[in-house]
Amino acid sequence: MIQENFIKLYEHSFRENWDLPCYTDYGEEESYTYGQVAQEIARLHLLFKHCQLRRGDKIAIIGKNNARWCIAYMATVTYGGIVVPILQDFNPNDVHHIVNHSESVFFFTSDTIWDHLEEEKLTGLRGVFSLSDFRCLYQRDGETIQRFLKHLDNEMEKTYPKGFHKENVLYTDLSNDKVMLLNYTSGTTGFSKGVMLTGNNLAGNVTFGIRTGLLKKGDKVLSFLPLAHAYGCAFDFLTATAVGTHVTLLGKAPSPKILMKAFEEVKPNLIITVPLVIEKIYKNVIQPIINKKTMKWALSIPLLDGQIYGQIRKKLVDALGGRFKEVIIGGAAMNPEVEEFFHRIKFPFTIGYGMTECAPLISYASWNEFAPTSSGRVLDIMEARVYKENPEDKLGEIQVRGENVMAGYYKNPEATKEVFTEDGWLRTGDLGTIDENNNVYIRGRSKTMILSSSGQNIFPEEIEARLNNLPFVLESLVVERNKRLIALVYADYEALDSLGLNQPENLKTIMDENLKNLNSSVATYEKVSQIQLYPTEFEKTPKRSIKRYLYNTITEE
Repeated sequence: MIQENFIKLYEHSFRENWDLPCYTDYGEEESYTYGQVAQEIARLHLLFKHCQLRRGDKIAIIGKNNARWCIAYMATVTYGGIVVPILQDFNPNDVHHIVNHSESVFFFTSDTIWDHLEEEKLTGLRGVFSLSDFRCLYQRDGETIQRFLKHLDNEMEKTYPKGFHKENVLYTDLSNDKVMLLNYTSGTTGFSKGVMLTGNNLAGNVTFGIRTGLLKKGDKVLSFLPLAHAYGCAFDFLTATAVGTHVTLLGKAPSPKILMKAFEEVKPNLIITVPLVIEKIYKNVIQPIINKKTMKWALSIPLLDGQIYGQIRKKLVDALGGRFKEVIIGGAAMNPEVEEFFHRIKFPFTIGYGMTECAPLISYASWNEFAPTSSGRVLDIMEARVYKENPEDKLGEIQVRGENVMAGYYKNPEATKEVFTEDGWLRTGDLGTIDENNNVYIRGRSKTMILSSSGQNIFPEEIEARLNNLPFVLESLVVERNKRLIALVYADYEALDSLGLNQPENLKTIMDENLKNLNSSVATYEKVSQIQLYPTEFEKTPKRSIKRYLYNTITEE
């Protein structure tokens, strides 16, 4: 299936949606129509031209979600450059490494991040620009960027003497097989690789979003997942901009309190999220309702439960703005108890599956066709298979190929060779099964799976999901020590304080009880021998998955 040309999708959209609202920074005055975005892109193109940037030159971007982040990205790809989005959670050393490794020549950054970087370590950069107003923060000796920017208005008038209009939107002709994006992954296993994504990979995701009607002209979305991450980028930003959707960019950490207020104000038509966000909302909004004694009693009566579930569903839908078609959850495994409850109340949600190497989508099904406990159906532009070392095994590695699969890792032929099979399939590193309807079921990562002494496969994520639903557990991590399972737990100290229970003896009693309840609900070989309290939140990737590799060497108390 030949995808539409990725760059021409946007040339068409800016012309078609000229007067519609395009990007708005949440809680700030900054707002752009599609026409104004096209004009800002034209201004940046004049700058790129002045500096004689060539097709294929790399331009890096780092900062919180905001309108100028989106404009810098769009200006880069529509000029024929390669965009290098960097997650703002990366530490300065990682940022230095990515900018240098990618050979970026221009760099758009938030002022606060720039303050923590050392320009002498960024050897190849010719210019650095602020994401708050596009002013030049740094230029290499001999560059005339600052002088050019002072006269940019005159340059625009000279280039477009009759003013800048929709017919002036003309972007480069670049075939879809060219690399347009370098996405540096930050996996749970520890190091960063530059995923080379082509126009075809990106168009595969965007045209899928268009064909399935995920977003339409005039719809609204709230973009709160980091745009430098493939998942939020593909749908909240790239698909949205291709169809004429109004994107409101939340440049703050998405705590439930901030999100609820933003959902209420924006009233999005589609919600793209990761499990952690939705699980926190479940814990804060739903659990207090269903844990009331009278509610527990009412839910045990068959005729009442349907009505009550209807009320709870309405409360949840209203809390998320009340206008959305569905909530798409991806990026990590969903807590089974939360998922089961959402099915029971008929909440319109679905779970998709993907990875940065597929820009990101591998499988998805709309909420009314979604098979419970699956991760959706393999896309029609993708193929998936389950590879088993031993035919007797129940599970195997999910391997994929198709339109969305990357061109390889940048300047890393060894890693590229390792991630593809001899016959050209991409190894996902995820273990699972695929049913006759092409629904994908993921059990866990092959790298995190623990083999018990009796030869059983243990998936720590499944035990953690149960433990996280027990009282006063905020998050947990199950690790193997001397052939025994230990659970590291970061407790909900705020809740303990509010009830006056934050004393060591109370904590011990609570965790002993949790351990007993946990072990009564898991298989014999999955029993945890000890809960060990951890003093701080676990470090996470931008997808909000715990960086497991950091905790594999923690010793027992």
